[in-house]
Amino acid sequence: MENRDLLCENLSVSSDGKTLLFAGYDTNALAKKYGTPLYLMDEMRIRERIRTYKKALFDAFGDKGHALYASKAASFKRLYEIMREEGMGIDVVSSGEIYTAMKAGFPMAHSYFHSNNKTDEDIYYAIECGVGYFVVDNAEELFAIDRIAEEKGLVQNLLLRITPGIDPHTYAAIATGKVDSKFGSAIETGQAEEITRTALSLKNIKLCGYHCHVGSQVFDSDVYISTATVMLKFVADMQEALGFKAEQLDLGGGYGVRYICEQPKIDIYENIMQLGAFMKSEAKRLGIELPSVSLEPGRSIVADAGLTLYTVGTVKRIPEYKNYVSVDGGMTDNIRFALYGAPYTILPSGKMDEKRDMKASVVGRCCESGDIIQENVMLPSSVGRGDILATLTTGAYHYSMASNYNRIGKAPVVMLTPDKDYVAVRRQTLEDISAQDE
Repeated sequence: MENRDLLCENLSVSSDGKTLLFAGYDTNALAKKYGTPLYLMDEMRIRERIRTYKKALFDAFGDKGHALYASKAASFKRLYEIMREEGMGIDVVSSGEIYTAMKAGFPMAHSYFHSNNKTDEDIYYAIECGVGYFVVDNAEELFAIDRIAEEKGLVQNLLLRITPGIDPHTYAAIATGKVDSKFGSAIETGQAEEITRTALSLKNIKLCGYHCHVGSQVFDSDVYISTATVMLKFVADMQEALGFKAEQLDLGGGYGVRYICEQPKIDIYENIMQLGAFMKSEAKRLGIELPSVSLEPGRSIVADAGLTLYTVGTVKRIPEYKNYVSVDGGMTDNIRFALYGAPYTILPSGKMDEKRDMKASVVGRCCESGDIIQENVMLPSSVGRGDILATLTTGAYHYSMASNYNRIGKAPVVMLTPDKDYVAVRRQTLEDISAQDE
């Protein structure tokens, strides 16, 4: 085994070299205890990443630096409890995420409600739940919030989502900061100024500032600096043109994580410190007061805190052509390869000491040719029925994107701490799957 396969500090190998350990736990033993497919989450890693962001933002911006967890990466009650305990804000994108956060006792005044298409029902519910801020994507939503806030007899805080026109050189499907995007109002087309002017004219909303998001899996250190350059210029322009002094500037999320060893490590603390120094200098150059600055990490909080275990069912060898290793999960618990061709590292949990001399496609159990977890995976040729495979870095966009396709039940989420392992989300039963059928 090469050490480069262990992408994160919470991965190691047993003293005899055979078994993959995650957060200090024997992965084969966990598979036996809870069954597979199985999502594992390292609670201490989550808390560590939260604290890194909070310290970096405070050191870079003082009391004006804020961290918000992007719920869409992974959303269940225990995570919101952790965010509450660690003093994080959150962003939410649906009534379902709001409800889950409420059930966890999260203080909703510290929440930001995103989405490019909030229904009237969503807006009513969010206001009734005391959501702190709406992040408004378009004029139709702006008018709807103003109308409903008037009905409720209140003034609603909000940010406007602005499209800065930055290309982060990431997967096209998750690049959201370009002018041609379903999200936000573009600066380049004049729509950002127009919606700012409209927001300032409405009496039942309070415009607090701006939000933007340039995409996901950002490894280039200059992406946030480029975004901040555009957004601070817009803040200055709107202050001059409309007399509006933005209190908040939310730069969104996007720091990348390592799915394979070829991807670089990112020093998040150092990146944020560089961003802070630049933004202070740029605000001074523009002659404006620097707004409070928020970042919305999601993937980089939970991704490498997660690992998924599978049991091998069949191994199909096609001589001189290709090998297939089929597992008891697939696109129902990891849709990202099918959506994005996302790369992953897959390891033989109980055979870490064996030579990996067989190239195979690791595929799922669904009746779908695209049900692939990863192509060209190197595994021991001895891998067979009953062996356990581990897919690394699955804490983000796995449980949250899971489905019941083929009427397959969703896997449980088990949290790991130094003291105990415990179920945060139980495994779906067959009865659960048909519970809503009439």
